[in-house]
Amino acid sequence: MAKDTFFQKKVTVNAGGKLIDLSSPKIMGIINITPDSFFAESRKTAIADVLQQAGNMLADGAAFLDLGAYSSRPGATDISVQDETDRLLPAVEAIVKQYPDAIISIDTFRAAVAEAAIKAGAHLINDISGGALDDAMFATVARLQVPYILMHMKGTPQTMQQLANYEDIFAEVYDYFVQKIHQLKQLGVYDIILDPGFGFAKKAEQSYALMNRMQELERLQLPVLAGISRKKMIYGLLENTADEALNGTSALNTIALMKGADILRVHDVKEAVEAVKIYQAVTSLS
Repeated sequence: MAKDTFFQKKVTVNAGGKLIDLSSPKIMGIINITPDSFFAESRKTAIADVLQQAGNMLADGAAFLDLGAYSSRPGATDISVQDETDRLLPAVEAIVKQYPDAIISIDTFRAAVAEAAIKAGAHLINDISGGALDDAMFATVARLQVPYILMHMKGTPQTMQQLANYEDIFAEVYDYFVQKIHQLKQLGVYDIILDPGFGFAKKAEQSYALMNRMQELERLQLPVLAGISRKKMIYGLLENTADEALNGTSALNTIALMKGADILRVHDVKEAVEAVKIYQAVTSLS
């Protein structure tokens, strides 16, 4: 599809005064401070383990660390704001102290958790609900003036799998983004990253249909994040498990890059960095 010649895609985000250049794809490493995230190897509940994982990911080339203390896997147990905050803040503070140059994203749909984490030293908010699960989220992001990852989802982590009904999934996701971007910009939020929400209120075939048209999000002129690491859309198709889905993840991450992804959110940073290098070696020749 031809690129829009009147507008230029936004290729930078300002994270805590640091300008992150997304003109070449970047990697976001996942650190789950939860006991029940779907991929067991990503669960880090002890601070020492969080710091080790953070250090490994930064050494492997992660540009962002995405910390989450609320499991958003289908059917996950709901926890209180206080429990989420109590899990999250010590990890944020420890990473800020040990790795002061690290860019930290916070995976939460709760404005109070987001604000506490930003005040503790984090830089971005990654909201799976696009502001739908906390009416205060957009205003909070605007007041804090931090980059915001806007994801498409319907319902909650507990109900989303019953809401995977679409006439045209790409059109619905695109329209959702148009409406939410307008709301955010009216509040003064301009550092917006789009996440199609693969697997969230989407069956596998719907997620693949969305991936197939992801390059059309270019019309929105904002960076795009693809989060497909070790998800059921991969291991279900390959008839293996999340533990065995690294090869499939690398293959789909490469396709995501070809479809215009600017950020890959992954459990396995080294392999994703390698996928980017190979992708760039090919595309630099065109």
